[in-house]
Amino acid sequence: MIDAFRRLCIEGKIHWTAHGLKRMQARGITIADVKNCIMHGEIIEEYPDDYPYPSALIFGRKLTGEIIHVVCGLDEEIYFITAYEPTTEKFMDDLKTRRQR
Repeated sequence: MIDAFRRLCIEGKIHWTAHGLKRMQARGITIADVKNCIMHGEIIEEYPDDYPYPSALIFGRKLTGEIIHVVCGLDEEIYFITAYEPTTEKFMDDLKTRRQR
């Protein structure tokens, strides 16, 4: 699945929503950061039954080195959902493993 995300990212086939871009701006995350995460990160959770498209949680880094998570759907293009800096409140110290509720 990560290969498909990377191919579409290289091709510039990313659907950005106004809401998603607004959230990124508020969190200090740039489009370049999201693309860097997709190109160099790893999928840590897959959601094959998500509607309207299967999606994934990608662990990666901003261009400045901080860890981020990017959530995207996948079809004929990438559907950007959100990006955020994970915390140990919801993830273990590795920031990859979700804490049990």
